[in-house]
Amino acid sequence: MSQTTSQASIDVLGPGSILRRLVGEARWGLAVTRATLLEAAHPQIGAALMENSTFLTHPWRRLRNTTMSSRRLLDPDPRVREREAARLNRLHARISGADAQGRPYDATDHEARAWVMATLFESTVTMCRLSGDTLDAETMRRLYDEHRAVLALIDGTSDHLPATLQEFWPYYDDIVEHHLENNEAVSVILYRLFATVPAPPLLRGHPAVWTAGRAVAGPLATAITIASLPESFSRRVALPDLPGARTLMQTAYLSAALATRYLPQSWTRVEFFMGLLDPSHEGTGPWEAVRRRAGKAAALVRLLTPAAAEEPQAVRSADRFFAEVLDQTGDGYLRWPDLAAVAREIATRLDLGEQEEERLFQAYAAWWRELQNALDGDGDGRVTRHEYAAAATRMPSTGLIKIADVLFDVTDVDDDERIDAEEYHDLFRTAFHRDLTGNGSGGGAGGDGGGYSRGAFVRQFVSFMSGQQHSNAYTALLTGG
Repeated sequence: MSQTTSQASIDVLGPGSILRRLVGEARWGLAVTRATLLEAAHPQIGAALMENSTFLTHPWRRLRNTTMSSRRLLDPDPRVREREAARLNRLHARISGADAQGRPYDATDHEARAWVMATLFESTVTMCRLSGDTLDAETMRRLYDEHRAVLALIDGTSDHLPATLQEFWPYYDDIVEHHLENNEAVSVILYRLFATVPAPPLLRGHPAVWTAGRAVAGPLATAITIASLPESFSRRVALPDLPGARTLMQTAYLSAALATRYLPQSWTRVEFFMGLLDPSHEGTGPWEAVRRRAGKAAALVRLLTPAAAEEPQAVRSADRFFAEVLDQTGDGYLRWPDLAAVAREIATRLDLGEQEEERLFQAYAAWWRELQNALDGDGDGRVTRHEYAAAATRMPSTGLIKIADVLFDVTDVDDDERIDAEEYHDLFRTAFHRDLTGNGSGGGAGGDGGGYSRGAFVRQFVSFMSGQQHSNAYTALLTGG
């Protein structure tokens, strides 16, 4: 990325950024949901979502990570923005392939990335209009420039979005009319995700409550989303015109706007709702700081003393482990995208640099090759649940040991060959952070020289990842709890 492009991004996204303010508001979730559906209708993006994304199986984890990533890209500190852009580019560079029709997709495709920014801009404008906060011409132009600046930050250029707002609308209409499609990703978001979304951490102990609430909220969310879409898109992909949906949609947007305007600001921020959905989500304030400190030692104890397996039969336990942990994309098979998703989540939690991230992905790739050689009898590039469960007790472990060694090295930031409570917390937190001081986050919270040795760490990680032993900590990390 050129210095001129970078400087332009810094200027536009500096103090007073409109987009930064909107991203912090909980109501922006309406715009993001709408934009995501329009993105999914793009052939390349839809294929990448279905083949590689965990949004269906782990939506709350995806929501947390997306929220945090958006905040980083709009951070007042340009170092945070540029490092997050580099991190996203590394992860996206690993996502490519072909869809069921043989059409190639690539997460670094310039046109697809431009469409993502286009949908976010247009959906943000629509959110404001439906909320009764219609943007004037100058504000809308500034907002568009900010979206182009974010694209330049990520893609190195904003040339694939029209240079002016006047040119944008014909571009947007052309994509909607001639390039979008009613693909599997669109159907999954509208009719499967909303209807089957798992309970957030707060309600996982109350499945009946969640199921009852979802039975009502799911169809409402579908109706609101469909009613907010451009009419030309709805006609093109043959979406139903549900009775009363438009009134319901307008009520939802207006209610969100009124809440933002009249309720205490702390109640309408993203952090407030994240805290409601997940009580372990890291917040701020003195009480939250005390709670985190008090929980670190207990968290380390939980890792050192993993819970006993709930099901005594090895095959049965392995079958459940396959479904809950290994099958990250939810297609019923273990494939490379599933293990890549595990590596992405760990790299995200630990905020790894380029070299450490590459070591982690290479280690997971080595384990995947072992699994293929041992379990993929028909050579179709995937392992079934039955194949995995039947062979769980004789799984290859060389690759797993390599992964565990890499994971230990990147978690042990103070290089004392032990993982203390602070370092443990960085791995198993529910969100991720940025430390720009270079001091890391280690430091022996216990102060007594104790901790978790490499050997103990490797043994437990290998036992967990081979489905032989349950661990609350690792399950929470990889299932979004």
